[in-house]
Amino acid sequence: MTARVLLVSPDGMLGRAFESELSGDAAVELHCLRYPAIDLTRPDTLEAITLLEPRVVINCAAYTDVDGAESNEALATSINGDGVGALAARCRSIGATLVHFGTDYVFDGHGSSPYPIDAPVAPAGAYARSKARGEVLLGESGVDHLYVRTSWLYAPWAKNFVRTIARHAKTRAELKVVDDQRGRPTSSEHLARTALALLEGGARGTFHVTDGGECTWFELARFVVAELGLADRCTVLPCTSAEYPTPTKRPPYSVLDLSKTEARVGPMPDWRTQVRDVLGRLEPL
Repeated sequence: MTARVLLVSPDGMLGRAFESELSGDAAVELHCLRYPAIDLTRPDTLEAITLLEPRVVINCAAYTDVDGAESNEALATSINGDGVGALAARCRSIGATLVHFGTDYVFDGHGSSPYPIDAPVAPAGAYARSKARGEVLLGESGVDHLYVRTSWLYAPWAKNFVRTIARHAKTRAELKVVDDQRGRPTSSEHLARTALALLEGGARGTFHVTDGGECTWFELARFVVAELGLADRCTVLPCTSAEYPTPTKRPPYSVLDLSKTEARVGPMPDWRTQVRDVLGRLEPL
């Protein structure tokens, strides 16, 4: 018997990874809903979920423009917060399990050791507040769910830091990258595989999934340039966040604790291994 799975927003970086993982699975009857057929700012479009009667709904729809959220907080909250609450309520009404994703940015960013699952949530910026509201509404909905916080997503496709550095390294002699923000990079493909492993293993509630290890953005950028064999043509220099101001203040420390996840599915592969694999498969920049 196949399980009917609905993937919401397969077009984005993470959605594409899920579609790739699930499309060849004979045990899955995969259905995909794209914007505007489903729009988390319009609860009436959620009727499509009821009509499909999925067993599992994987939500990859999100407002992800961190800086843009500072001037569009209402829209970010409508998608990442209230929209998630409406989606959770709809899933509960039909008995579907909801898989949803959160961010390291919900924490205060001033820690010195990895944030555990139950660390106090203290979002600073608009994007983080919108995601934190989604967390609250998901928990209050009573829906059967798997909620995965993650960080620093990248993939061979879509707009992300790894691809951006790879592109700039080919045309610029020097790159300055912040060295005072520390976290864990995450391969979108690894995130999709691990979330599915948790789901299939019966995991419910909140988990953290990232690559193993930790680094700063500068260390990540330097690794990308070196792996591409461009270190002799492009110098990567460290700088402070103050030298690279953005509308949203990024957390200086947002390393997520992985112990609960690793107890379930084993050690997370090191970020260097994951980034190296992705660099070997980059789509045209």
